Amino acid sequence: MSGKVLQDGAIIDPDAHRKPASPDGKPTVTVLDYGSGNVRSAVRALERAGAEVILSAKPEDVLNADGLVVPGVGAFETVMNELKAVDAVRMIGRRVAGGRPVLAICVGLQVLFEAGVEHGTVAEGMGEWPGKVELLPADVVPHMGWNTVTVPEGSRLFAGVENERFYFVHSYGVQHWDFDVIQPRMKAPLVTWSEHGAPFIAAVENGPLCATQFHPEKSGDAGARLLRNWVDGLRSSATTSAAEAGTAQPGTPEQTA
Repeated sequence: MSGKVLQDGAIIDPDAHRKPASPDGKPTVTVLDYGSGNVRSAVRALERAGAEVILSAKPEDVLNADGLVVPGVGAFETVMNELKAVDAVRMIGRRVAGGRPVLAICVGLQVLFEAGVEHGTVAEGMGEWPGKVELLPADVVPHMGWNTVTVPEGSRLFAGVENERFYFVHSYGVQHWDFDVIQPRMKAPLVTWSEHGAPFIAAVENGPLCATQFHPEKSGDAGARLLRNWVDGLRSSATTSAAEAGTAQPGTPEQTA
């Protein structure tokens, strides 16, 4: 395993098991293929945003791509079971621990929280963030269609589209945010809100881990710009990872034998 750098248990090798770089140097993105409905629209949207995209659940594709997109359609518990079936929960955790970008969409956002409650049944989530996914207290559900969002200052994901509308399709959401920053140097996550019956979380930006409750791939020009913002961020992330791999010296704790 010479030349591979370990970061918090995640194997980072920018050259391993990757599709050949395009002549334009496009960042590579794996859309996680675990049975979550029609993901072709996400693949096409990411390609238009400037990424080299592969639809896969193979560990080498999931772990070594510059970016990973986790779509999600359906019930919370079903999506969690499908993710576990392809070992995606562990692989997503390894990417996040190693600082490798992940973007989750719709139920993909929801399962990042501690739990989901549907029809009186509580299902365990990944626990990346505190909070519970619950039925929106609105007169009409699902919340389907275009809605505005309230974006926090400093958002990179929403740069240029802070005042735009995005397309939502969901009945459940996270209605409360309670995240304690334990380390003094740790930046608090940026949380974007929307409202349908009550305020709910529309997006989270937390270091390498980002997620949207809405569907950017179905959100017209605003969604296209948001995806382009995320893909553009992969370029600097990939450059940093490659530089770290190239400068690791034999015999240092970061390098494998």
